[in-house]
Amino acid sequence: MPGAPAASDAPPAPHADLEEATITELAARQQRGELTAQGLVERFTARIEAIDRRGPALRSVIELNPDALAIAAKLDEERRTKGPRGPLHGVPILLKDNLDTGDRMLTTAGSLALAAAPAPADSHVVARLRAAGAVILGKTNLSEWANIRSSKSTSGWSARGGLTRNPYALDRNTSGSSSGSAAAVAASLCAAAIGTETDGSIVSPASLCGIVGLKPTVGLVSRAGIVPIAHTQDTAGPMTRSVADAAIVLQAIVGVDPRDPATSGQPALAADTYLRALDRNGARGRRVGVVRAWGNLGKAVTAIFDEAIEELRRLGAVIVDPVDLGPMSKLDDPELEVLLTELKADMATYLAGRGPGIAARTLDDLVRFNREHAADELRWFGQELFEQALTKGGLDAPAYREALATCRRIARDEGIVAAMAREHLDVLVAPTGGPAWLSDLVNGDSFTGSSSTPAAVAGCPSITVPAGARDGLPIGISFFAGPYAEAMILRVAFAYEQATKRRIKPRFLATIDLAPPAPRAR
Repeated sequence: MPGAPAASDAPPAPHADLEEATITELAARQQRGELTAQGLVERFTARIEAIDRRGPALRSVIELNPDALAIAAKLDEERRTKGPRGPLHGVPILLKDNLDTGDRMLTTAGSLALAAAPAPADSHVVARLRAAGAVILGKTNLSEWANIRSSKSTSGWSARGGLTRNPYALDRNTSGSSSGSAAAVAASLCAAAIGTETDGSIVSPASLCGIVGLKPTVGLVSRAGIVPIAHTQDTAGPMTRSVADAAIVLQAIVGVDPRDPATSGQPALAADTYLRALDRNGARGRRVGVVRAWGNLGKAVTAIFDEAIEELRRLGAVIVDPVDLGPMSKLDDPELEVLLTELKADMATYLAGRGPGIAARTLDDLVRFNREHAADELRWFGQELFEQALTKGGLDAPAYREALATCRRIARDEGIVAAMAREHLDVLVAPTGGPAWLSDLVNGDSFTGSSSTPAAVAGCPSITVPAGARDGLPIGISFFAGPYAEAMILRVAFAYEQATKRRIKPRFLATIDLAPPAPRAR
């Protein structure tokens, strides 16, 4: 039987009034004059010092913005003279360290190969956040190169940032690759953070860290100025403590960008499209398809998921259980072919535009750099995925074109889109994954399964929401649907979240103390 969680020996964190504070609350407190943007920067920085650098030492924040206070001061003056730009005015946000910022901060994807010089310009996402009045507080740690370097990696580790620790149990993993973003949001080290996902890198760490993570439709948010893996699946998205905050951040970062052709196909949106989707009765009458069988998640996760389905039923949703998405296991090989082929091409394009001072211009350069700096870069795991990518052909190679067509057919055309049409569904729901596993730098991740792949490969939106906990470790459920269905998944996720309130604050426990089974009577 499970025992009690091990007690935390972490000292009380400063500025407890920021714990669980929403973007709307922080905006209101600024408007009332109770807080300033400068004050928020100072307070969140103090929490980062106490929780991330000392105390539990999460190692979720890889770098602080040296200009954050000056930016906040200008935003405070603007609020006084002109009023706020919107709900993000003066709100501190952290960025995953693969989003370019044209300032004094570095953008490294966790690698020492990019640590010699900053990026020349803001990514489109960062430019949109600045225009909305957000304060870029700093960069978060991540699984190095967004977890595409090795199949035997430990999520949350980078050569530049070390190993990010889970704020619910410090010896547990955060998953990846948006590891630091998830941990920092969970620990209330920022109002919100930006993560990126190719397959699971937003929703998986969000689930393990008990927060909301939203992966948008590929092409809704520009990838220009983001260190890539693969252009057919990469996207950035919000990581927050509430569905409403995810909607606010998403509204700020969407938009057409000439530097990313994929954004040209997005639908026209009103300025409040996603905010209007936040309806406590949003599940009523919606047809929700239940997708099961995702790895070895265990009875406890299944019980939490079944309880979530019953709650949706109580909220008035029409439950269709189960829904078959088809042979998703057949995506493993073609997806890897697509990712590695696009990695080789997309990384070269990105590095060519990074400006002077960095140590690499191609994937081959990165492989060579890692070998030359093996004591730092290859100490815990190798780079066999990088090396496999070097053997791939170009984007016109028959093997790649066939694999891409297979991925689109299985995941999108015959998967999500077909299932939703067949059952007349509004959304699909699945367990996001299992609880956090013990971090193990020697053996790598003990991954138990995830439902991220169909939406990721199909380029469709998904959102994970806290649904409960196993032995104090958070468990999430994911809502996903067809392309550009963000408003619908936000609607149903918000209704579920507001009815259940399953998010729990982290306690920074040293470990989860699982007592051995009681001896049988003889």
